[in-house]
Amino acid sequence: MMAEDRRGVLAEIIRKRRKILKKRKQTVAAAVLVLMMGVLLFVGGRKSAAEQYEASFYDVFDTQTQVIGYASSKKQFTEQMEQIKEQFQYYNDLFDIYHDYEGINNIKTINDNAGKEPVEVDPEIIALLKLGIEMEEQTDGNVNIAMGSVLSIWHDYREAGINDPKQAKLPEMKELQAAAEHTDIHGIVIDEKASTVYLKDPEMSLDVGSIGKGYAVQKVAEYAKEELGVTSMLFSVGGNVCAIGGHPDGTPWRIGIQNPDVDSDQAYLQKVSVQDVSVVTSGNYQRYYEVDGKRYCHIINPQTLLPADTFSSVTVITPDSGIADALSTTLFNMSLEEGMQFVKEQDQVEAMWVSEDGTIAYSDGFEAYLTEN
Repeated sequence: MMAEDRRGVLAEIIRKRRKILKKRKQTVAAAVLVLMMGVLLFVGGRKSAAEQYEASFYDVFDTQTQVIGYASSKKQFTEQMEQIKEQFQYYNDLFDIYHDYEGINNIKTINDNAGKEPVEVDPEIIALLKLGIEMEEQTDGNVNIAMGSVLSIWHDYREAGINDPKQAKLPEMKELQAAAEHTDIHGIVIDEKASTVYLKDPEMSLDVGSIGKGYAVQKVAEYAKEELGVTSMLFSVGGNVCAIGGHPDGTPWRIGIQNPDVDSDQAYLQKVSVQDVSVVTSGNYQRYYEVDGKRYCHIINPQTLLPADTFSSVTVITPDSGIADALSTTLFNMSLEEGMQFVKEQDQVEAMWVSEDGTIAYSDGFEAYLTEN
């Protein structure tokens, strides 16, 4: 795809998402948090009438969820959190590829019926899959939700290697290549009128890990703002962070981007000051296993069918968390030169790359977010 075409496609995707938000009278807002996947939050801001509260849980998307928000009382915050947690659970169940849930047709249900029959699903699944298809085209295949057959092989080998490091090994390339024959994203048949999804290839399976969590974070933030009246809240679900507004006094959130070298005395590499954007980090330092002393992360390059090994982490700043999720994976799979050019062609997308040797690179506009405070 030509550069101008790619720019136009992503711009159109973002415009569509914004149109939906405008209809709902919502403002996309995001900032980054901490912990498991890549950032440290510096809570700041001057005093206000609202008090700051925090909550965390570990029930969704196989990672820790943290929420920092301002509310008039602990009771109000607790009530908000109950509904927010329900929303996160809702998306977790819909996008799950491993478990069945009573009364729910989810991504696993679609996979189980590949080559058999269409599956009636929640409209949110269709919206997610349409975004995935658009992002596959936009990124020239560097992110592909139809890669489940390949990703499941790496998942099984990684889990086995973690459980028994002495017996850890890599899958054979011929096994990966055979699975890759069943990753054609055009084999996903969506019928919006009937609200069904059908996989034409019986050996195909979906894995929405590259966009599902970011999409869910975005949707929950929209729900919190529209339905609960939240005006100042920060979500962190692994490396996917989204903020509603800033601090009540209007000051932005200050974030420290985590050092992927977890053994270093330097906990974070940079601080950024952000408001009304999403910041998503993909890294090789959380989900990985080692074979003969070499680390193999969970991010698989669709072109090579092997774990990406150029970067330790990639952080993307852009308005929409779902798109940021997809783009952080995309840039992880590209060379630095390709990634720099790709970002330059996009509107309202900035990135930071940390190479395996610790070298840091920024897109042209990223440094505008940096702060020393």
